[in-house]
Amino acid sequence: MANRIALVTGAMGGLGTAICQAFANDGHKVVAAYHPELDKKDVWVAEMEAAGFKDFICVAGDISKIEDCKAMVAEAEEKAGGPIDILVNNAGITRDRMFGKMEKDQWDAVMSTNLTSLFNMTKQVSTKMAERGWGRIINMSSMNGVKGQAGQSNYAAAKAGVIGFTKSLGQELANKGVTVNAIAPGYVGTKMVMAIREDVLKGIVDAIPMKRLCKPEEIGGLCSYLASDISAYMTGATLNINGGAYYA
Repeated sequence: MANRIALVTGAMGGLGTAICQAFANDGHKVVAAYHPELDKKDVWVAEMEAAGFKDFICVAGDISKIEDCKAMVAEAEEKAGGPIDILVNNAGITRDRMFGKMEKDQWDAVMSTNLTSLFNMTKQVSTKMAERGWGRIINMSSMNGVKGQAGQSNYAAAKAGVIGFTKSLGQELANKGVTVNAIAPGYVGTKMVMAIREDVLKGIVDAIPMKRLCKPEEIGGLCSYLASDISAYMTGATLNINGGAYYA
């Protein structure tokens, strides 16, 4: 596998960390994009260095703002010494509430972070990827974007939009050497999920045919495949990784 430059948004969360580590293990130069107000960059960097990952490049910005995305990509390319070859649009938030009680700001926050951010980030790299004749764009959707979920009309709508974006852009770039794919995870054993009340978490696991949560490194491994040369014939796809909990 050729060594590439990979940029991962939401890099300091559970999934983002696993993806960054998978890419580093593949020999890629990894740029970790984080939110300056929400993420604890110094703590994360120290944890990564303790785990043996000493070369991550960090860039800060708000992915819901296109000017921030322009600046982040420019900084990433300068620090990494070249253009972005692999983009993982992984950052996301939840503002769960039954629709009848959902406020407009809860809808807007999820849409801007989970969907509009794909435009903001991908716009900075896709044309240059096409001009070079190689690129990988990986978008993080969700099982709930495929099947829906009560209390998540904002989140499910945004994650369904991720799939539509992926299918459409995949067609546009298919003959340019650039693939665009989505991953739709079920419940993953991140710190956030593991903090769910024990009885509620047990109910979630009991409903999964494999009777366990997805491991973050399993998502990282899937990203590793999608970022590789061997995945070149797959584009516009949505890969469900949910332990058999739902079949699209």
